[in-house]
Amino acid sequence: VHTLVTQNVDGLHQQAGAVDVEELHGGLDVVDCLACSTELTRAALQDLMAADNPDYLRAVTAGGGVEVRPDGDVVLADRDLSRFMPPTCPVCGADVLKPKVVFFGGSVPRDQVARCFAAVEAARSVLVLGSSLAVMSGLRFVRRAAALGRPVAIVTRGWCRGDEYATLRLDADLTPVLTNLVWDLDRRPSPP
Repeated sequence: VHTLVTQNVDGLHQQAGAVDVEELHGGLDVVDCLACSTELTRAALQDLMAADNPDYLRAVTAGGGVEVRPDGDVVLADRDLSRFMPPTCPVCGADVLKPKVVFFGGSVPRDQVARCFAAVEAARSVLVLGSSLAVMSGLRFVRRAAALGRPVAIVTRGWCRGDEYATLRLDADLTPVLTNLVWDLDRRPSPP
C-alpha cells in the first residue's frame, strides 16, 4: 500500500500507523477561522475553551452531569449555556471557527483531488474498503482507475455505487477479510 485515500475525518488511520494518508474530506484535528483563515489544532482550541470555562472542565472531569457525546459534542443545560464562553480565534477574535473538514454538499479542495488522482495514476491497483462510494468524491478515483485499466477490488457490505468498475467485488465484513489477507501474506514465502 503506497497511498491511503480516506473519506474518514477521525485520524484513526494515522493512529493505526498508516503514513501516506490523503484525507479527502480533511480532518477533525485542525480548526479553521472562517474570518481570517488562521488554522489551529483542535487540541489548542480545547485548551482555550478549558481556560475560558474552568467550571465546565471540572463538571466534565468530575462527572458533573455534562454529557459528552462520542463525536465530542457536548450537551449543556440551559442554565450552563448562558455561562459557557464559546471559543474565539486567538488571532482575530472572531467566533466563526469550524473543523477543517468538507461537510456534505461542500467541495473537496482542488489540490487534494489532484494528489489523490496522482496516487491512483501511480498505482498498480486500487482497493476500496468499507465504502458504498455513494458520493462522487470517492467514486471518481475508482472510475479513473478503471479507465486506466487498473484492477479495482471492492470489499464492503451491501450495495456499492462502484460495482460496475470492480474487477473483484466481495460483499463481506472487513474484519475477517482483512485478517485472512494478512494471515495469507504473512505465510507467503518472500520473493527471491
